[in-house]
Amino acid sequence: MSDLPKDLHIAVLMGGWANEREVSLMSGNGVADALEGKGHKVTRIDMDRQVAARIAEVKPDVVFNALHGVPGEDGTVQGMLDLMGIPYTHSGLATSVIAIDKELTKQALVPAGIPMPGGRIVTSEELHEGDPLPRPYVLKPVNEGSSVGVAIVTDDSPYGNPIARTAKGPWLEFSQLLAEPFIKGREMTTAVLDTADGPVAMGVTELIVKSGFYDYENKYTDGMTDHICPADIPTEITALCEAYAIRAHEILGCKGTSRTDYRWDDEQGQAGLFVLETNTQPGMTPLSLVPEQAAQKGMDYPSLVEAIIADALRRFDGDKNGSN
Repeated sequence: MSDLPKDLHIAVLMGGWANEREVSLMSGNGVADALEGKGHKVTRIDMDRQVAARIAEVKPDVVFNALHGVPGEDGTVQGMLDLMGIPYTHSGLATSVIAIDKELTKQALVPAGIPMPGGRIVTSEELHEGDPLPRPYVLKPVNEGSSVGVAIVTDDSPYGNPIARTAKGPWLEFSQLLAEPFIKGREMTTAVLDTADGPVAMGVTELIVKSGFYDYENKYTDGMTDHICPADIPTEITALCEAYAIRAHEILGCKGTSRTDYRWDDEQGQAGLFVLETNTQPGMTPLSLVPEQAAQKGMDYPSLVEAIIADALRRFDGDKNGSN
């Protein structure tokens, strides 16, 4: 049973203008449907440039942030809601600024003993002069989620060597990219949920794509990726994934829920496990991984949504009490 009052007015913020708009709309509408099904008053808000005025007009008790990407995941919306004094779900301003930036995330996590791939920031112009790393390597935008704009450069890639200016890839859209060594092996992920007793790891899911790699299309197209939940991996790897996920959640200061993604080279055992990133605004669509792992723990989708809102209200009350 949820301890949320039934007269709570919840605004679900979704959509926006980021590359992940359509996924955000699916997440937001799923959340809104679940809350309405539990008897809550819900206002759905499709983010636009007048969003602050819209939120002020509807006067919600709490905002469920179902945005993905910029500006809903990078601290912009979080700062706005902080100034308005309105409780909201998921991570706050400082955490959002750091976690959406893959290089800043490495600077926070690697010194704490969490293994992540090496690499460096490169300009897209540099790529047309020569490879920044030995092939195979991965190129990704510094501050996008859902594997938007990711390219794997191999000897067999159709990009040319060096990468041709006319080749289709993220270098056409982004002026800077993060280049990382390609970690062979298996794709896995662990969700973390904040509770009144602290953060809890929700298990490990292995993601097996039917073609290519776990990119935006494979993440959000039904039937393109098999989710093995719980993952069929050694218990010590499960424990390590969960430990890294909770540690990343705590170091970055994540709130509500987060999801940490890995690559695991199973030929190297524990030494082959690398954290790729921690997502502070994980998807809440029917294909999303956090609801799937919660279900494995016996928590249905509406209960998960309510638990995330309950955490936001606890945090807001704590912030108010701490400032007095």
